[in-house]
Amino acid sequence: MSAMDDLAFFQCIAQAGSLTGAARELGLSLSAVSKRLQQLETRLGVSLAARTTRRLALTAEGEHYLQRGALILDDLGDLENALRDQGRALSGRLRINATFGFGRRHVAPLISRFADLHPQLELLLELTSFPVGLDAQGFDVNIRVGEPPDARWIAKRLLPNRRVLCAAPAYLATAPPLERLEDLVNHGCLIVRENDTDYSLWRFEATDDPAVQRHVRVDGRLASNDAEAMTRMALDGHGVLLRSWWDVHDHLANGDLVRLLPQWQGVRADFHLLYSERARNSARVRHFVDFMAAEMAGRVPELPETPNDRQKNAHQGMVGK
Repeated sequence: MSAMDDLAFFQCIAQAGSLTGAARELGLSLSAVSKRLQQLETRLGVSLAARTTRRLALTAEGEHYLQRGALILDDLGDLENALRDQGRALSGRLRINATFGFGRRHVAPLISRFADLHPQLELLLELTSFPVGLDAQGFDVNIRVGEPPDARWIAKRLLPNRRVLCAAPAYLATAPPLERLEDLVNHGCLIVRENDTDYSLWRFEATDDPAVQRHVRVDGRLASNDAEAMTRMALDGHGVLLRSWWDVHDHLANGDLVRLLPQWQGVRADFHLLYSERARNSARVRHFVDFMAAEMAGRVPELPETPNDRQKNAHQGMVGK
């Protein structure tokens, strides 16, 4: 067996999670899988996994071999795809990370379509509460909200977005007046504890002049790390919510939520597809990024834009490319 065969073999047993599962996947006997893993460890001179027939736990060396091996196999797949005719089918594996709410509602349906178009392509979508580190877990594409982290990553804007201050009519019927940002201290604010941000500090910019920015410290008795739960609380009339346009635009359109203080708007929080410079030559990544950008158009109504937004959008349709 070649070293590439060994890499592919170890990917299979790691994904299966057990020797029994790997034997079933490979169509081999349990003893044959166990023997081959032992031979691989002997060749490398390290232990790759602690195992029983039911469970496989990778060692630190096993994790390193798994992650680097996946990159090597992907590079080989990209090389072979590049050498084939342009019209040939995409193959190999593509790993995508996104957050739960946006991932469930928008990313997963589009990946389903992409899978139909490319039946030989293996797609792994991992949804997480928080974005994973861009250098971690070996993802090919990360879908993130907010400004791209730094110039090491190619970032293509997927969806314009900003946060909107809103509340249900039932809450506003009995709530204190809300005419200025300072009045928020008199209201029950619904706090989303996302990421590592200072989640009780709400950030705004003037609608007619985004250079004018304000920060307001808010408080409230209801908070959650799940944004959908807080949207539900707002719909039930429990308080004021600062939530992304993509998540509440339909509630605003049908009147279940009302936009507040239109002279102020939350700061921009656009969604971007991020991938490494190394992945630029990957046919899988290029096709996926172009597909997502094209298919996302129209899934969410356009933001109520200011003249400054329109100028910014004209110049920043693509970031870092």
